[in-house]
Amino acid sequence: MPLESPLTPFDRTRRVTCLGIDTFVAEAGQGRPILFLHGNPDTHDAWSGVVGLLKQDFACFAPDLPGYGASEPQVDVQLEKQGEWVRELIATHPELISKLTILNTNFFPDYRWHFWGRVWRTPILGDLVMLIAFRALFVNEMTKASPKLPRDYAERAFASYGSKTRKMVLRYYRYLDSSRLVGWDVRLLKALETLPHQVLWGDRDPYIPKATADRFGGEVHHFAELGHWTMIEEPQQIASHVAALARR
Repeated sequence: MPLESPLTPFDRTRRVTCLGIDTFVAEAGQGRPILFLHGNPDTHDAWSGVVGLLKQDFACFAPDLPGYGASEPQVDVQLEKQGEWVRELIATHPELISKLTILNTNFFPDYRWHFWGRVWRTPILGDLVMLIAFRALFVNEMTKASPKLPRDYAERAFASYGSKTRKMVLRYYRYLDSSRLVGWDVRLLKALETLPHQVLWGDRDPYIPKATADRFGGEVHHFAELGHWTMIEEPQQIASHVAALARR
């Protein structure tokens, strides 16, 4: 029987302090916990469709990452500090990570930045672009990167993309040059050797090559018709895979 997503998937919200950062967390459901982490330029809302499908069987936790949505910014964006923030967030719940699902992301030092990444990483130019970024360009870029992305989601994402978040994006992108990832990819792959995991990848992603998916190992599922925001384009498919792994 197909899962149906309610219009308002989150039952409750709370604020927690992680690494000294006032953090907003949206929650739904009961049962085995699943933590959902969004990317850029999103908030917890990126997971609304998936959470709506899983909340009957799982306890779903979707925070706004530091500097996004209703969470305060993170001043120190070193990878160690980003990891500590996640660790503290997990520690507020009774179980640590036992399984992992990876969607359209990079963690390898040989990655070449996409066009907007290069712009944001350039001093002055990146600041000017962030200052003048307007709704039409923002929405069109998102829908171009994910052909099945609902336009109203892109509109909501823009509404949350205020000056606080724009400054946070510049801070993140300017910190994460390739040299800072050297060795971290080795540590990640080593950890994944014993951690049950899967990769769900939209092959039409213009930001990250689809071959990246296979570098993480584990079960890799390619979606030829999807782009960067797979969980928003096809929440049904993504939720089914997440649930299947979580139940093992």
